[in-house]
Amino acid sequence: MMTTEAPAATRIEVLYLDLLKKCLTRTIGAETYSAAEPWFFLVRWWFFPVLAFLKARGWTIVRRQTDNHKSRSDGHDWPADAETMIGLKRLDNLQYCIEHILKDGVSGDLIETGVWRGGASIFMRGVLKAYGDTTRLVWAADSFQGLPKPRPGVWCDDERDRLWKYRNTLAVPLEHVRANFARYGLLDDQVRFLPGWFHDTLPGAPVEKLALIRLDGDMYESTMDSLSALYPKLSVGGYCIVDDYYTHSGARQAVSEYRQHNGITEPIERIDWAGAFWRRGEAENGQAGRVHT
Repeated sequence: MMTTEAPAATRIEVLYLDLLKKCLTRTIGAETYSAAEPWFFLVRWWFFPVLAFLKARGWTIVRRQTDNHKSRSDGHDWPADAETMIGLKRLDNLQYCIEHILKDGVSGDLIETGVWRGGASIFMRGVLKAYGDTTRLVWAADSFQGLPKPRPGVWCDDERDRLWKYRNTLAVPLEHVRANFARYGLLDDQVRFLPGWFHDTLPGAPVEKLALIRLDGDMYESTMDSLSALYPKLSVGGYCIVDDYYTHSGARQAVSEYRQHNGITEPIERIDWAGAFWRRGEAENGQAGRVHT
């Protein structure tokens, strides 16, 4: 697992990417307060309505942090201002995949479906810049309106999880994400945005070929829509990363069904407590397509 040597990097490249990861996660310094997360099922019924009410008035719920470095680096908390909540291990994995794409000459662009504040997509662009790649695009696909309402009867866990109902608590406007890219000096012609619901934007997106797909849609339909539209464009040797494979049953079920339907047998590798990935092999069915639900 992860034994292939990465392309040679200078000390400056290593330092830049390490600093960028720490800045995007805010593990570079202590944070006195962190946004409260609704991890406990019994409080979810009141947490999101209260949070939505406060957000509409410019307030939020925070908790005092004495030492949140491990929680933040592991991607276990919901940061108040960091550009990503995925933690350092999943950013390390993203760097690993892009470095090997560049080393092996795998053709295609990079895309993330579900960008939140843009942190992972910003890092993708940062890795390309560090290694001087001026040809690949980074595509950032998101509704920029939060999660969609699940269709009844498609996946029961999506219906039970009420995150979609309070989508405004997760929605980050496109202009804010663009501003985050610009803050790091990474908003340029190699960054493209695909605003809208995945089932509307991804099938007709002007993406010809992909070397990396990073899925972070949380829900069954969002994951299936992304896989169905994008995986057929993934080059042999390219990577498919699923941010929430071990934490959201809908995402895991969509991946399982899609892989089975299309004869994908490459082993799924664990990144951390939440994420997983695999590398597309030559033996896969080149006509991979949608699983009908």
